Amino acid sequence: MALQPQKHPMPVQKPEVRAKNFEEVAQGYDEKTAVAEAQRCLNCKNKPCVEGCPVNIAIPDFISKVKTGDFEEAYNIISQSSSLPAVCGRVCPQETQCESKCTLGIKFQPVGIGRIERFVADWHNANYKGEPKIPAQNGHKVAVVGSGPSGLTCAGDLAKKGYKVTVFEALHLAGGVLVYGIPEFRLPKKIVEKEVETLKKYGVDIETNVVIGKTVTVDELFEEGYEAVFIGSGAGLPRFMGISGESLKGVYSANEFLTRANLMKAYKSDAQTPIMRAKKVAVVGGGNVAMDAARTALRLGAETVYIVYRRSMEELPARKEEVEHAEEEGIKFEILRNPVEILGYKNENDKRDPKNGFVTGLKLIKCELGEPDEKGRRRPVEIAGSEYVLPVDCVIMAIGTSPNPLIKNTTAGLEVNRHGGIIVEESTGKTSKNAVYAGGDAVTGAATVILAMGAGKTAAKAIDEYICKK
Repeated sequence: MALQPQKHPMPVQKPEVRAKNFEEVAQGYDEKTAVAEAQRCLNCKNKPCVEGCPVNIAIPDFISKVKTGDFEEAYNIISQSSSLPAVCGRVCPQETQCESKCTLGIKFQPVGIGRIERFVADWHNANYKGEPKIPAQNGHKVAVVGSGPSGLTCAGDLAKKGYKVTVFEALHLAGGVLVYGIPEFRLPKKIVEKEVETLKKYGVDIETNVVIGKTVTVDELFEEGYEAVFIGSGAGLPRFMGISGESLKGVYSANEFLTRANLMKAYKSDAQTPIMRAKKVAVVGGGNVAMDAARTALRLGAETVYIVYRRSMEELPARKEEVEHAEEEGIKFEILRNPVEILGYKNENDKRDPKNGFVTGLKLIKCELGEPDEKGRRRPVEIAGSEYVLPVDCVIMAIGTSPNPLIKNTTAGLEVNRHGGIIVEESTGKTSKNAVYAGGDAVTGAATVILAMGAGKTAAKAIDEYICKK
């Protein structure tokens, strides 16, 4: 049988349909398609795809099982390395990680590793009726701060080694950025809930509505008998540009906007949490969060949604798939543009009030790409005299986030960098404070789910080694 050069297409909702609902866009492979895609794998001896995976899933091994229709064994192989396979199959940037290393990708499109992983996880969740084998308890207690991808991964790996793990979550639901940040149409919350329930079956306790640094401090956790603490509290502190008009009504951080929509279900008619249903929306930023905010605004009823980005389409940091979906849904891209002011009025009869009024427009200046910056990306250079106003009634800032300073400010001896990220040993996740480890966005600032998971795995291994040596 001739090798198919292209990935098998992912079935998706039609753009004109999905732009009006919050149901999952990508529909997933069926069994026949998953097996056919798995058969494209060359089963390379050196397994370069594994090197590209931050949690080192045995990719050729699980794909080989899919080829033969042994989907449950494929799931077991994935689960040895990943505690969140159904999540990773949906939101990981495989195109820059495992799939970027795929040998088949040298001449053709790489194997759809993420799509196959998603299929395997969904098949298991739909068909497996057994219970996981609970390991014998080893008598040691570990606390995990934050129930995002790094915290859940660390907790899962330690629980499978027999540790009694308690996860402390500040919000009322477990999942961290998976529930408050990523929209339902990309990651259904029932998927996150299922992954969390699986971890609970391994003995992980999750305590919600606990704000570490307020409810209890890191030092007090040690007093309660925990032998090590992992901090995976994420990066929930939004950044703004510092331009005039950011205090106007109708200006959101992407974090607030998405939390209202995703965690609090503000898009539902009976929701208790309000959210602005604007007609014309500008989202400032070019990452996945910006795409999520723009596509959410569209689904809330916006007639026009703009992505405002200061570099070109080639430099957009968002996943290619997310950009394509946004374009298909009608999102407009204002590229090589930088905001300089948000305009507003108290009401349509009053003069402009940049502090207390409602948003009426976003003043932009055109840019061109200059010399590369310290990261190698060409720096945007503003073109004098090129300002113009984009008429909008809502502006969403999606230009990044930083770790909340609460834990740093309430934990003596915990060193952070100038951005507020906790300083750790890269190989272990160990912080400057004894028996305290950290990983994910709390260390790096906003990054990907799979990188956070990798940090959680690294720290779990180091915590186990530390406690075993005590």
